[in-house]
Amino acid sequence: MIDKIIIDGLSFALPLFVMAIGGIYSERSGITNLALEGLQGAGAFVGALVAIFLMPRFGDNSQIPYYAAMLFAMLGGMIYAMLHAVLCVKFKADQVISGVVINILAMALTVFLTKVVNRVAFGAPSDKFVLGVSQRWTIPGLCKIPILGAIFTDLYPFELIIVVVAVIAWYVLYRTKYGLHLRACGDNPHAVDAAGIDVARVRFSAVMISGALSGLAGMCFAYSISAKYSSGIYVGYGYLSIAALIFGNWKIVPTLAACLLFGLAKSSGYQIVQAAGMPSSYSDLVMILPYVLTLLLLVFFSKHNDSPRALGEIYDKGKR
Repeated sequence: MIDKIIIDGLSFALPLFVMAIGGIYSERSGITNLALEGLQGAGAFVGALVAIFLMPRFGDNSQIPYYAAMLFAMLGGMIYAMLHAVLCVKFKADQVISGVVINILAMALTVFLTKVVNRVAFGAPSDKFVLGVSQRWTIPGLCKIPILGAIFTDLYPFELIIVVVAVIAWYVLYRTKYGLHLRACGDNPHAVDAAGIDVARVRFSAVMISGALSGLAGMCFAYSISAKYSSGIYVGYGYLSIAALIFGNWKIVPTLAACLLFGLAKSSGYQIVQAAGMPSSYSDLVMILPYVLTLLLLVFFSKHNDSPRALGEIYDKGKR
């Protein structure tokens, strides 16, 4: 049972983690991003749309639609994130309201467009795209390690992709000049502007990165949770990733720990219900464990958070 908890916990925690990294990029630049929920849904819609049209051409056993879906989900999330960036950076709209509206708009649009595409292309007014089952990998040798071997067992391909993306994201944020400028925009944008750096451009790019990573996360959830895309599979996960990055103090490595905690809480609760032979209604009940854990963590640790000093503030070059 422990192996199953680890395997399922990782498949949930890693997409949550990569979406939280996107939130870190946006918020470390100074833009509050409550729109992660909508960004993952919009990005996953684009990726799923590409996948269902490629699958008949390449066959059920081909992995080309799978990887194309991941790529286009990132592009779709990035393009949709431009709406949040334009509203918050160019038009200086309230960032919280913008994020909430974008979430609601994404939910309505993806449901409507999914039904339209299914009706026009397939003659069935369904609100789901059937994606098929993703292949899974087991790494020989490493999978035999007691307990820790579960980390290398039944891996989804996207888990390896997320690990690579996370390492690159960490390097860019903490070891490059762009990452330095981005973090400075979230703490002292006037100093960044005085140094001749375009604050608006840095913030705009950070929000777009958050869109790309959220879209990737949404596509990963679609493949791992139900092998289908629908607007209902990712509800709540964007807010859970926001809680993770807050608990992680807007830092990538502590955020990973928070996401692992949420993922293992979710998978362990489900496995306990299964092992005890409880009715299926209890399985639905334990799905709230990550959210209960989120509330507890925020209650006890939010007082010690060190958020970016200019987070949520509209940048005005005329103010000093």
